[in-house]
Amino acid sequence: MERPFEIPEDLNMADWFLRARLREGHGDRVAILAGDRRLTYADVDRLAARFGHVLRRLGVHPEERVIVALPDIPEFAGAFFGTLAIGSVVVMVNCHLKTDEIAYFYEYSRAPVAVVHAEHLDAFVEASKGARHLRHILVVGAENPAPHASFEALAAGVPDTIDLFPSHRDDAAIWIFSGGTTGRPKAAVQTHASFVNTTELFAKRVLGYGPDDRTLSVPKLYFGYATGCNLLFPFSVGGSSILFPERCTAEALFQQIQKHRPTILINVPTMVNHMVSHPDAAAQDLSCLRVATSAGEALPVELYDRWKKAFGVELCDGLGTAEMWHIFMTNRPGEVRPGTLGKVVPGFEVKVADDDGRALPDGEVGWLWVRGNSRAIGYWHEMEKTKRAFRGEWYVSGDMLRRDADGYFTYCGRGDDMLKVGGKWLAPAEVENCLLRHPAVAECAVVGVADENGLTKPHAYVLPRDKRPGLEEELKTFVREKLEPYKAPREVFLVDALPRTHLGKIDRGKLRRA
Repeated sequence: MERPFEIPEDLNMADWFLRARLREGHGDRVAILAGDRRLTYADVDRLAARFGHVLRRLGVHPEERVIVALPDIPEFAGAFFGTLAIGSVVVMVNCHLKTDEIAYFYEYSRAPVAVVHAEHLDAFVEASKGARHLRHILVVGAENPAPHASFEALAAGVPDTIDLFPSHRDDAAIWIFSGGTTGRPKAAVQTHASFVNTTELFAKRVLGYGPDDRTLSVPKLYFGYATGCNLLFPFSVGGSSILFPERCTAEALFQQIQKHRPTILINVPTMVNHMVSHPDAAAQDLSCLRVATSAGEALPVELYDRWKKAFGVELCDGLGTAEMWHIFMTNRPGEVRPGTLGKVVPGFEVKVADDDGRALPDGEVGWLWVRGNSRAIGYWHEMEKTKRAFRGEWYVSGDMLRRDADGYFTYCGRGDDMLKVGGKWLAPAEVENCLLRHPAVAECAVVGVADENGLTKPHAYVLPRDKRPGLEEELKTFVREKLEPYKAPREVFLVDALPRTHLGKIDRGKLRRA
């Protein structure tokens, strides 16, 4: 596929997303709003330079990985762009991981340095015992974290400017971890060009990011969806990113919106549900928002309708993957069709294919194939999976879709989540959407479980708003009356919480093993 615009061969993301704003004369524009802190683009550039010098002093070389495990604070942006500035590769990790999960990322990435906040240091130190490749833990927010390196102490004696490494557009830039719901996370190795490509095609041309935009995100920056929408996209146009390190709740979001008045809210269906269900939802003023996005999981029609009624803000659902870095199909402001993923972002190509890769006609369910200039190099240390997923220019997803005659796509579920019940296909998302229409259901997940005869039957796990006797049978009957009877769950389990993956998605594999 031809590039829709020219991406230079010599390309370093730290230049394209940050340093270029200074050349354009925008160094004094506000780049980051974090509580009472306001950092300009010049401030972030100086912070990134100091991180780059400190990482070099710790022995980090071009093409080596650096783990960035920071909360959403300005130093995340500094470590992120500082790593890229010296030609190294950013490995973004959730700072709240458990010790065994951190140890996995140490070993898998072979990173010589991990950048960690003092508040989370203990878990990262404990996980480092026996780590074969880690040489230093660089601590942010502590002046004397001996025997570990203090960023503040080391940065005090380094320049606040740095010469950028002359990276190639096809060099590895960032590891984006697959959002799969089973097994250990695997890294899709993404290039500098991928991030520029999607920023131009999706952020600027579809969502219309501009210099007056302020962005606020539900997912944290380590999640590729937020890395784009709440850091790279606003930085590409001289806009502002709103950061807060605390756990994201409806209350926290309402407070941030009241304080900073964002124009774009980056959301996910679970938080959409929390916000519209909040007892103070009707009192919230979200008129500052020109658009909100949703991704990560399918957005039920019921949730879209409740959101639009509660807040009056357009909510654009879309689909992206780690392997293509970000959103490549989406609803557009003013053209939303609830219950769909919208249309393909211009510059990408999507087909719905059968098991042999042949395009299917509109209306049929098939596998998602996508191509465009944001495709990853492959999976790190996963050659067999790389060969199955990356076929020439195409990335073959495990997602199943249906396209209508108007070019709108409907998400039908992961291929390994789709159920064959009584010889008919069943999309768990359809049953989940139905259950969410019941007033007693707060969240739910539907998975296939083999019965004593080896036949697959749908089971529903429901987080109720209030438990009461007989609710399980009531929900079975509710689905049976709304959908074809074979789609009704054979068992309904009321739970206190749904298990989540490292990216916050429902862990369906764990539910199937329950």
